Amino acid sequence: MLEIVYQDDHLIAINKPHGLLVHRSSIANDAKEFALQLLRDQVNRHVSPVHRLDRKTGGLLLFAFEKDVEIAMHQQFQNGEVQKKYLAVLRGYAPDSGEIDYPLAKENGTMQEAFTAFVTLQRAELDVAFGKHPTSRYSLVEATPTTGRMHQLRRHFAHIFYPIIGDRKHGCNKQNKFFKEEWEMTTMLLHASELIFNHPVTKEQIHLKAGVQDEFQRTMTLMGWPL
Repeated sequence: MLEIVYQDDHLIAINKPHGLLVHRSSIANDAKEFALQLLRDQVNRHVSPVHRLDRKTGGLLLFAFEKDVEIAMHQQFQNGEVQKKYLAVLRGYAPDSGEIDYPLAKENGTMQEAFTAFVTLQRAELDVAFGKHPTSRYSLVEATPTTGRMHQLRRHFAHIFYPIIGDRKHGCNKQNKFFKEEWEMTTMLLHASELIFNHPVTKEQIHLKAGVQDEFQRTMTLMGWPL
C-alpha cells in the first residue's frame, strides 16, 4: 500500500518509495510496478501525475483526479508557482548555505536556466576510513529548486563537488560502492519533503510534508542526526 499524505475531491499526494517509477517508461523495461497504477488500484479512481520525480528519488508525488485540475497544476509547476523542498545527503562538508545558478542541457542539447538554493542542516564525520582519508564526512541539506529541470538537484550538487550519495549517474562511484560495501545501502539519498501551492479549486494554500523513508532514516541514524 502506498502512503497517502493528502487527499481531497480533486487531488491526492503520496510519499513515493525510492525506486518506484511514476509511470511506464521505455527506458526502464525492468520495472513491474508503477506509482500511477498502484495508486489507481488503491483508491479505485483514475489519477494523473501533475509533476514528476526520478525513479530513485523518494517523497511527495502529487496526482489529480480530474483533467482540468491536472492542467491547472501543470501550469503552476511550469510557472514556478509551486514551492518544492528536498532533503539530500551529500559527500563532504557542504557550505552553510548556497545558491547554484548553473544552466543545464536538455537531452537535445538546448541549454536551460536552472537555479537551486540550499541550506546545510547537519554535518557528520564518521570514524570510518575512506580512500586516503582517515574519516568520512557528510552533510544533510535542504534544497529549494526554483526551476524543474531533469535531474536538476543531482546535477547541481555534482557541479559544486558535493554529490548526492547513491546517485549512480551523476554522483561519486567510489562513495556509492563504499555505502554498498560498508552499510549494504544502494538507495539514492534524495527525498522530496515539502510542496506548497494554491489549490486550483478551493484557492487555499496547501502545505504538504512527507517524512523520509526507511533507508534515509537508517542513514540519519548512522550519522547521528535527529530524525
